[in-house]
Amino acid sequence: MKLKQLTLALSAIFVASAACAATDADVDYSFDPYKNALPSVPGAVPGTIISKANVQKFKDLLDPATYALIEQGSLEIPITETHSIPLSPNYIAATKKYANQVKLGSAVGTIEGYVAGRPFPFKPDKNDPRAGEKLAFNYKYTQIVGDSGRIYPFKWKYKNAATGNTERELDFDFHFISFKHRTTQEPKSDIEPNPSKIYRGIYLKVLNPPDLKNTQLLIQRYDDDTKVDDSYLYLGFQRRVRRLATGQTTDSFLGSDIMIEDFEGYNGRVLDMTWKYVETKVMLMPFYRHSELKLTEPKDTDGYGQVTFGGKAGCFPNVPWSLRIVHVLEGVPTLQSSPIGKRVVYMDAQSSVFPMTLIYDKKGDLWKRWGIGFTDSAYHVAANKNAGIAIYTSASMMDMQAQHCTTFQPRMISDAALNPPTNFSVQYLRGGD
Repeated sequence: MKLKQLTLALSAIFVASAACAATDADVDYSFDPYKNALPSVPGAVPGTIISKANVQKFKDLLDPATYALIEQGSLEIPITETHSIPLSPNYIAATKKYANQVKLGSAVGTIEGYVAGRPFPFKPDKNDPRAGEKLAFNYKYTQIVGDSGRIYPFKWKYKNAATGNTERELDFDFHFISFKHRTTQEPKSDIEPNPSKIYRGIYLKVLNPPDLKNTQLLIQRYDDDTKVDDSYLYLGFQRRVRRLATGQTTDSFLGSDIMIEDFEGYNGRVLDMTWKYVETKVMLMPFYRHSELKLTEPKDTDGYGQVTFGGKAGCFPNVPWSLRIVHVLEGVPTLQSSPIGKRVVYMDAQSSVFPMTLIYDKKGDLWKRWGIGFTDSAYHVAANKNAGIAIYTSASMMDMQAQHCTTFQPRMISDAALNPPTNFSVQYLRGGD
């Protein structure tokens, strides 16, 4: 089936069911849109390498920033076959059980009736003015690391894209937990006590270099999206905790090209953006089977190797891309003080994660390209075999204007035992030095 025909067919299916209640068949399709047929586009076959010489043939399959990088010779992309990524059966079952009681509230950024699973497994409808908001809630409640996960080791490298020099390396220990809406790890009920009704916590600690060692960050996201996150930073050299102002989540984090708001693809509230659903189409995105890649040596004791980097200045993960069904969203910040003009987000339809985000400045010019590579968790380490998530194993934030990049090499384990709830408190932050 040709690309335009396939896109039209997908759109027709989406619109036809948008006004109806979600059936089990709708939910099954939402979580496995590849069950009956894989995307097929002439020329985009496994083994093909997209380069400067042939990139024009694939323009409709690529986001504009990636296309420009390939066209100028800064990047080449190999194509691999498309694989469906089986997600947690518990998460899918919760979606079937609760989806038809979920609805958006009358105010933007509010949701009613949500218990667990994917809030809106319906196919997005361009005639629905709040379709983008629904997809943003799907992202908020998606299973990025399962109910909890730890990234360790986690190396960040700052690189000058003009000279190729690596300027700085940081080592982190990251932790994530969902206090509410749990489905995949014990306890499969809300973690109590939780008087503030925190939905999700993020805790990180810098291990190296010495001048930043023991710097810690804690983010507490409320289940009520109208409440602003509580974010705290512990500076090891000052030995004190300070609360972050809202605007600081869009500052450069520790001198990198990434903002706190960029974590995991997007780390803000639904309410922080005005979301617009643009279209659903077949595109190439960085989805692959991690354990089948050529990885760094030596590997960890459990056989895990890190993704390598190449392209201009070593700014881009050496991973293959595959054809995926993608929802395209635009997010415009609701705060005028934000340095961002808009985000164009490419959401993987099956997993609801964000493998590609283009960030534009206030003038409307492309500013940054935020690419994250995902694998089926069954093709990762043995501990994640049954996690049922699309897990990220590579990432790169490229500042297109400053010609600078930050690369990321994570090793994530989805395991509640590695993420005690007590670790996500201000008290723990003070004692973590």
